[in-house]
Formats: sequence, structure tokens, C-alpha cells
Amino acid sequence: MAPYVQEGSVPGSFHTTDGLPVPHRRAYWREALSRTFGAVNMTVPDEVYSGAIHAIPLGRLQAVTVDGDCLSALRTRRLVSQDDQDEYVVVKLLERGVARLEQDGREALLGPGDIFVYDMARPLRLDLPQSFRTKSLVLPRDVLGLGEADLARVTACPLGPDTSLGGLLSPFLAGLVEGAGNYHSRTGELMARNVVDLLGVLADEVLGRSTADTPGGNRALLLRIQAFIDRHLADPGLTPQTIARAHHISLRYLHKLFESEDATVGRWIQRRRLEECRRDLAGHASATIAAVAHRWGFTSAAHFSRVFRAAYGMSPREWRGARRSTRQAPTSARLLDA
Repeated sequence: MAPYVQEGSVPGSFHTTDGLPVPHRRAYWREALSRTFGAVNMTVPDEVYSGAIHAIPLGRLQAVTVDGDCLSALRTRRLVSQDDQDEYVVVKLLERGVARLEQDGREALLGPGDIFVYDMARPLRLDLPQSFRTKSLVLPRDVLGLGEADLARVTACPLGPDTSLGGLLSPFLAGLVEGAGNYHSRTGELMARNVVDLLGVLADEVLGRSTADTPGGNRALLLRIQAFIDRHLADPGLTPQTIARAHHISLRYLHKLFESEDATVGRWIQRRRLEECRRDLAGHASATIAAVAHRWGFTSAAHFSRVFRAAYGMSPREWRGARRSTRQAPTSARLLDA
């Protein structure tokens, strides 16, 4: 059965059982949930009286609100192998109702305000025995920045609203999902990635570490920091100090991590900004050079032009002109020049 989706009045997709004949609601509701969160064996009551799913994209991520009657969802190894949703992790806030989650050999009993994580790449069971509301962030596994073993230790480890991190993350996640349709797409994605950063702190707490002083641990932390930098390149306030503070390490230790990259932290940030600017200069011919510079965190167009010339041997305008000439040259001429 094709899903019944209301569009136009709300951004994203809005699946609802309202307006459907009662005999059709059960099959529709099962399909709508599976389409949103991945293939599952779904058990729902014989008669579904109400159910709604509102899903809003935030870049590569998705904010989802679900209101529904009781249900039980089972994701088996067979379904994982057949599904294209296995590269996603779900971060879920239980706003109303109670739940039981099983994954990776753990069982979590959940109440209102609890936040929990589950991985679509491995089997799981989620039981919601009464009317419920959840708010979720669905994100690609690579965005979370955790290895396979670490992620398996974080799933089904609930974070309660009475904990310091839960008290911070719970209202932020709720507000992010609730207002997702009102944000500019870029703003929404940046806000969602702040949730991801807080989840990195949660992972460190669950795994019982601050920063592992091992070569492998250092490398993993460096990769997380580099991913953090990429997510915040557009912020002109991105500095080594803010990066160190966000990852709960000293400024000295941060600089030590980057010694293996043959660049200081500041140089690394500048290099990544220049790479993104160069890409935009080629792909967005109508954008001014100053607009491209500001988009990626440069506060001064003159400073941007100077560092661009120092890095690439020509000004941004010259580079854009050269790229345009290359694209417009006849194919035969390009082949002769190759």
C-alpha cells in the first residue's frame, strides 16, 4: 500500500492515519514506520486509532517526531542484510510513555525524558507498550565518528534527564526536532551536529575515558576533531581555543595532536576553508568572491584573497577565470593540451 502523506502545510513528509478507513490503518502504519526507520517486523494493535510521523531533513540528517499507540518493533539479521538503512544510527528522546530496548546484549527500560541510541546495522527490539511520543535524530553512522566497537558499547545505554549531560541534551534535542521545519537548511544541520558533538561526550562517559593516551586513541581523537572542524568551518569564531574546550582537552594537547599533520591547528582550519572556497568558486559562478569567503568563515575578503594567492599562486578571481576557460574550451583543444 502506498503511504498516505500530507504535504504542503508542513515541511518534509507527514504520515498520518487520520482520514484513513479504520481497516486500512494498521497496514499503513506499519509501512510508514518501516519507511522512516528501516525494515522491521512490526507488531501493532489490531485497531490503530491514531498515529502520525513528521520527518524533516537536516542536511544528511533527519529530524523525526512520532506519536502513536503501542507497538513492538523487531529488526532481525535478515532484515538488516536486506535493508539499505543499515548505515544509520537513531538518537531518540522518549517524551511520553515507557519503552524497552534490546541491542548488543543489553536491555534498557526507559521513561519520559530518557535519551537512547540504537544502531540500524545490528539486530534490535524496541517495545512501546502504551501511547507514546518520540523525537529522533536519524544520522549516518560516519557522522557520529565512533568506531564499530565503541558504538556497540553505547547502544541501549540510556541517558536520563536527571544527569548533567541528559539535562542539557534532552531539551536541546526536543527543541531541535520540534523546530526543524523553521530553520534554514544550513542552520538546521549545524544545530543537529551540535547534538552529535554532545553525543561524543556521552560516548566518552559511557566508555569510561577522557582522552586515551595511546597512538590509536590519539588518532581517533584527531579524526573526531578534524570532523568537528569540518562541521564548523562556516563559523568565524572557530579557533584552537574553542576546539580544545569543546573536546575537554588542553590547548597544548590539541597542538600536540596536530604535529603528525605537518600543520598547526590554525593552518589546518585555513587550509580546509580555502579548499571549500575553491570548490564554491568553481561551482557557484554567480556568487561574489566576498560572499564565498564569508560563507566559509573568512571575515575579510582582502585577507581571503591574500591567503588564497599564497596557497595557490593566483588570486581567487584569476583562479575562477582559469577554471571557466578550461570548462569552455573545445573538447579537442583540451585533449591536445592533456
